[in-house]
Amino acid sequence: MPRRLTGFTPSGDLHLGNYIGAIAPIVAGQGTTDTVVFISDLHALTLEHDPSDVRRRTLEFATLLLAAGADPGTCLFLVQSHVPEHTELHYLLECTTGYGEAQRMIQFKEKAGRQRQVRMSLLTYPILMAADILLYDTDEVPVGEDQTQHVELARDLAQRFNTRYGPTFTVPRAVNPPVAARIMDLTAPGDKMSKSAASPTGTLRLLDEPDVLRRKVMRAVTDAGSDVVYDPERKPGVANLLAILAACTHEDPNVLAKRFDRYAELKAAVADAVVATLAPIRDRYLRLSGDPDHVRAALRTGAERARELAGRKVRQAKSAIGLLPG
Repeated sequence: MPRRLTGFTPSGDLHLGNYIGAIAPIVAGQGTTDTVVFISDLHALTLEHDPSDVRRRTLEFATLLLAAGADPGTCLFLVQSHVPEHTELHYLLECTTGYGEAQRMIQFKEKAGRQRQVRMSLLTYPILMAADILLYDTDEVPVGEDQTQHVELARDLAQRFNTRYGPTFTVPRAVNPPVAARIMDLTAPGDKMSKSAASPTGTLRLLDEPDVLRRKVMRAVTDAGSDVVYDPERKPGVANLLAILAACTHEDPNVLAKRFDRYAELKAAVADAVVATLAPIRDRYLRLSGDPDHVRAALRTGAERARELAGRKVRQAKSAIGLLPG
């Protein structure tokens, strides 16, 4: 089975777009792919943050993933910082990365441009992301278009290391989600739904109560006219609602559009589908959050399993690059 790796940085709030684009495929792929799921808490440190918030969200994200159906008995389920081999391989890969390669990363340019003081970790975290991927001989990395460049860096570093020091790493490939998985903000359908959106009114969060989800959908921005058609260019608001409905019901948005004559009918159907999709996850989360020791135990077990795999890979990389065995 191909090994597929997905990470979740504990910042902001997980939302419907995260579920449709990343979490649901993890659950659906259990049994047909060798899956690694991890909370990338080290990545959260690249920007200004509240330490207690990072700890809280790390446990919250892990609990939500379990509530959504991630099975730690089937997938490798861990927190990044619990496996020190991530940072150990990070340094070895830094020794094979050019400064210009890191500086060219689009996300570094965008985030650095919004800050007065830029942390060095913001420059080097794509190399840490490469370490996350290469540490487990990952075959596939599901990413959106904004993260494809980072997977390309991981590919470049794997190929360069293998060429210079001998076969060590599996060369990964990016797997992009389907178009329907690109869920947009309900109040600004030109923007992707975001974990860190300034206004929560356009984001359908996994922990929103059902009434809150309904209210957000019913207030979603639509478009001029009254025709219900799937046309992301001319009618981005309606198209987004149809994409959400299609993602929740596993149907074609063009086919769904023909069932509605009015925007109000479409919004009501979307609200029902969103609540049916997310309310059970929230209910299971509330039950699991009452027993955090269960979640922590699953993470400890995952870290122990991960260290066995990661330790072998780091020892192989250290030997290849020229370090004496300890």
